[in-house]
Amino acid sequence: MPGGLAALLDDVSIIARAAAASIDDVSVAAGRAGGKAAGVVIDDAAVTPNYVTGFTPDRELPIIAKITRGSLKNKLLILLPAALLLSVFLPWAITPILMLGGCYLSYEGAEKVMEWLGGEEHGETIDDPIKDMAAFEKRRVSGAIRTDLILSAEIMAITLASVAAETLLVRAAVLALVGVLVTFGIYGTVALIVKMDDIGLRLAQRSNPRTHAFGCWLVNAMPGVLTLLSIVGTVAMLWVGGGIVLHGLAELGLGTIEHLAEGVRHAVEAATGVLGGVFGWITYAALSALFGMALGAVIAFVLHKVLRVGAKDH
Repeated sequence: MPGGLAALLDDVSIIARAAAASIDDVSVAAGRAGGKAAGVVIDDAAVTPNYVTGFTPDRELPIIAKITRGSLKNKLLILLPAALLLSVFLPWAITPILMLGGCYLSYEGAEKVMEWLGGEEHGETIDDPIKDMAAFEKRRVSGAIRTDLILSAEIMAITLASVAAETLLVRAAVLALVGVLVTFGIYGTVALIVKMDDIGLRLAQRSNPRTHAFGCWLVNAMPGVLTLLSIVGTVAMLWVGGGIVLHGLAELGLGTIEHLAEGVRHAVEAATGVLGGVFGWITYAALSALFGMALGAVIAFVLHKVLRVGAKDH
């Protein structure tokens, strides 16, 4: 019996060491994948406040909580199993699916820009008379979750590409870990951003002069910050959407436009010396956004002027 117990404990120790090694592999791979997906994470954080601004303060956090739950479902219940299945059985389908998502983001961003420039608004907005606020909130949350699904798909695709050489179990664990960490990181940041004015108001009520002054500054600054985030979020949609489609076209053998953009990027990098990496990245992002704007404008024209989808009656 002692010999059997010793053998059992030895087996347990071997299993524990193997598990620890697997966990270490997962954490390292997740860190590597998360770093590559950082750009899309930033875009997601910038886009989301658009969906919660304009509501009364008591509804902001509940709306963010609903979007967070929807984002977790997107990543863990839809995208994770779909990504694993596609990587095993239909790896060729990943690129076209991502390109469809890129077209959607380009359309959303282009439509927003056209509305800013005086174009016709499509769909219900917070500035319109809202007959049923609960139904409007539900539609806003649904819209945010749809956008999150596309951005999350890009995050998961980048993650999957980063761990393609790992075992299926490690790939699944990394996708789950990155999905959870990214979701809480993004929406925790969004919650902090949208509640900063309330925090500022509390600080402004303090008797300490410095605390009072900082609170007043925070309250006065937040409208401008939220406006800036709205602009950044729209540009992010165009940048990410255009970039996804450009990269997808290149993978399908139609890389002329992406090669031109890369050529401009390299030229800028060569001309700007030490800061070449930064300016090159900005240049490529700007060209991707311009491509996304053009693509989104074409899609919007076809939907609203040709197919008459979402057109308002006058």
